[in-house]
Order: sequence, then structure tokens, then C-alpha cells
Amino acid sequence: MVALQTHQLTKIYGKKPVVDSVDLHIPQGTIFGFLGKNGAGKSTFINMVTGLIMPSSGSFEVLGQPEKKLESIQSEIGVLPDYSTFYDDLTAYKHLNYFRKLVKQSLSKQDIIRVLEQVGLEDAVHVKVKKFSFGMKKKLGIAQSIIHQPKLLFLDEPTSGVDANAVLNIHALIKEIAVQGTTILLTSHNLNEVEKLCDEIAIMNKGSIQTQGTMKQLREQYQQDIVIHIHHHTLSEKEQLQLQNSFTDLAEKIQIGETDSEITVPSKELIPQVNKQFTGQDIDVFRLEVEEPSLEEIFLNLE
Repeated sequence: MVALQTHQLTKIYGKKPVVDSVDLHIPQGTIFGFLGKNGAGKSTFINMVTGLIMPSSGSFEVLGQPEKKLESIQSEIGVLPDYSTFYDDLTAYKHLNYFRKLVKQSLSKQDIIRVLEQVGLEDAVHVKVKKFSFGMKKKLGIAQSIIHQPKLLFLDEPTSGVDANAVLNIHALIKEIAVQGTTILLTSHNLNEVEKLCDEIAIMNKGSIQTQGTMKQLREQYQQDIVIHIHHHTLSEKEQLQLQNSFTDLAEKIQIGETDSEITVPSKELIPQVNKQFTGQDIDVFRLEVEEPSLEEIFLNLE
């Protein structure tokens, strides 16, 4: 089943299209990265598909239901906003118990505590939120968004403001939730995080989807020259010159060093030939690495 699908979804304020004819298809059970700089239209898009604002035109389906039936499946949607607001004098447990009642979820006290343990708040079950750090509030927001076991989960900057150890815990939790069948739409300014976690990524710019695909597809689409780094046994100056000359007709750029060399070729099909040049001259290759564009580099090149 498709978790979320949009057809020419558009939102216009005044005469300006904030979301402009977006077609998006998100399969169930995937972690989908949704990127774009501030003002790209991401929040407006999410607000439309979660029922907070009405589209100007176009349509969408969530969990197989058209927008006019969105209310019937809203209990199957979870949302973590970038900044969650809580009641200072309620404890973590009381917050989740209150939210459980709002979504009409039947959970025992131990069930609620288990969710708090899942997000790393086992030591703050009965602590009032006014004593929470920003990172603890972020964890409580995640707990609130998953307590009803949603089928579709929107996570807006889930690791912003939390320490490195908590980031790793949240990443593990996101993967665990997805394995259980929940579809996750993740927005984050941490591009390394998106690259590691997401099955597929869409980059939005000025209201439109500028590019979309898996990391493999995006790399293939935006990678130009192939840069190969080779670590090999020590070469004499004569051997270095001989190796340099052997690449004249094959490579666009050649840097032969005593133990490390860098060869630039126009296509990935030439990678095996690069390796053969080394092995054919009885040069032991200890490591061969192909330089690939990161999501950050792809994102910046789209600006």
C-alpha cells in the first residue's frame, strides 16, 4: 500500500504558489527524507496532508484514503513538530496518559512507561516537564508521537538540540519503528542524518520537488567525474613515472604518489581498468576507494 500520494498538490497565498503542483509517492514502511531550505514549502506541504490547511488545488491520499476522508484515519498519523509545547507542571507519564485519552488509546501504566523507556526517558517518568532540558522535551515529543502506534509518522527535526549519544538512540528508534511497518516522513537540516537513515529522499525548492530518488540514484544523477583513491605498496620514482604514463589515454587526471595515488576517469565503467593497470604492473593494491558525492554536496549543487 502507498502511505502517502499527492497529485499536483498546490497551495497559493495571494498570487504566490508556496507549494506548486507536487507529485509525491511514498511507499508504506519506508523512511522518506523530505528536504529543502527554509521557505521551500515543506511545512505547508505537511500541513496540507495532515489536514491543518486546505489545498488550493490538486489532491492527495493518506494511507489509502482520499483527503475528504482524512479525519477517519487521523488517529493513525503521528506528528513530531520541530518545537513541541508541553505543560510545565505535568510529568512525562501524565503527558502521555493525557494524550492517550485524546487519541482514545487503551494503554496500561506499564505500556506508557515502556514507551518512555523506548525514547530514553526511563529516569524521568515522574519528573515534571519544567525540569526537562531541550533534549528531554524532544524525546517526550517523540514518545507522544508514537504512543498510539501510528501507521504514518511525521518527524520534523527529531534530533535537533540533543546530545550525540541521544542522537544515536533516536536513530536506532527511527529504524526500529520503520521495521515494525510505520512509514516515516523525516525532515532534517542534518543531511548526514538523512543520508544514513532514509530509503528515499526528495528535495524541495521554491514549492516544487527539484529532485527525488534513493541515495544511489541521486549519486548517479549528480556525479560527474569518478575520482578513485588507491593505496598501494611503495613505488620508486621510476615506477611512478611508468604508472603515470600508462594512464595517459585512460584518465582525465592522474596523481601518482609513493604510496597513494588518485585517478580521475569519466565513467564508472573504467574503474576495473584502473585496477588492472596496477595489478598488471605487479603493484600490490591495499585499498581502492571511489569518491562519491555526499547528500550535502548534491543539496548545495541544487541551490
